[in-house]
Amino acid sequence: MAYNPAHTAVVILNWNGLRFLQEFLPSVVMHSGNCEVIVADNASTDGSVAFLQEHFPQVRLILLDQNYGFCEGYNKALQQVEAKYYVLLNSDVHVPQGWTEPILALMEADENIAVCQPKILSQQHPEFFEYAGAGGGMLDTLGYPFCRGRLFETLEEDKGQYDDVQEIFWATGACMFVRSNVFHGLGGLEPAFFAHMEEIDFCWRAKNVGYKVMYNGHSKVYHVGGGTLHKSNPRKTFLNFRNGFALLYKNLPGKELISTLILRVILDWIAAFRMVLAGQTKDAKAVLDAHADLLRNSSYWGKQRKKHYHKGNFPAQTGVYRGSVVWEYFVRQKRTVRNL
Repeated sequence: MAYNPAHTAVVILNWNGLRFLQEFLPSVVMHSGNCEVIVADNASTDGSVAFLQEHFPQVRLILLDQNYGFCEGYNKALQQVEAKYYVLLNSDVHVPQGWTEPILALMEADENIAVCQPKILSQQHPEFFEYAGAGGGMLDTLGYPFCRGRLFETLEEDKGQYDDVQEIFWATGACMFVRSNVFHGLGGLEPAFFAHMEEIDFCWRAKNVGYKVMYNGHSKVYHVGGGTLHKSNPRKTFLNFRNGFALLYKNLPGKELISTLILRVILDWIAAFRMVLAGQTKDAKAVLDAHADLLRNSSYWGKQRKKHYHKGNFPAQTGVYRGSVVWEYFVRQKRTVRNL
């Protein structure tokens, strides 16, 4: 029997994103079938709420009392949403007709699939993959995230090479389908992350307890990207380095933990040195601030680590590249996942 999309809630978390709501919300309302469309607002001050109330009365509005960030904003909003499936959708995403059906059909066919993402293309250059998610997320053995279709700053042209259905390691938070019972059962997104890499942490926790994370290239959406923080923003640098390290500490099995963290510290400091040479002194300082923050809050991260099951033999998990993507990209000049 076909899946009833009325059991799906498309939830957009908004914070001062009026321009994106004006441009992209119409496509979500028009092309999401019978899915419930919800905007959860993180105490915006740019007129977003008034715009929604006037122009989209059919869209349910959840008003949060302050800016809780991406992670806790979604956690608080989704406590108020009843549905079988949630779609966490960024406000700067254009969706075409029929974008939900292939993914919902896939998840209905396999109850072991907890999370799934579509193909993520660039809104500005739709012939290319977009940075945040591309053709599905992977990790290397040191925990560096990358995507099929995107290695660091290199984006592949979409030539149908990822028009497949594939188990991956992590799905992008820009457009993430997730079973509601799994979302709540795992405690939602890590609130201390605030934003960035929270979807990797969530997917890793889901995989550690036996669920699958999937990519379905038969569905596609178009993402602007960098809508809240530009990629060169020191705040984003801080969050990426802090959260990337915490991600490993929370989820790696014990026998792989210490050696991996030591190597990551060394590589992080090398990255900071490269930033200094490039004149990005504020970004370099953000890397050091990230390490200092981790030390200050070590007791919190220790408690978070104890909460979760750590599946052994991390490099053997589906979606993990058994090597160093940093070495392959920067030293061996490999530019696509298929060349690794």
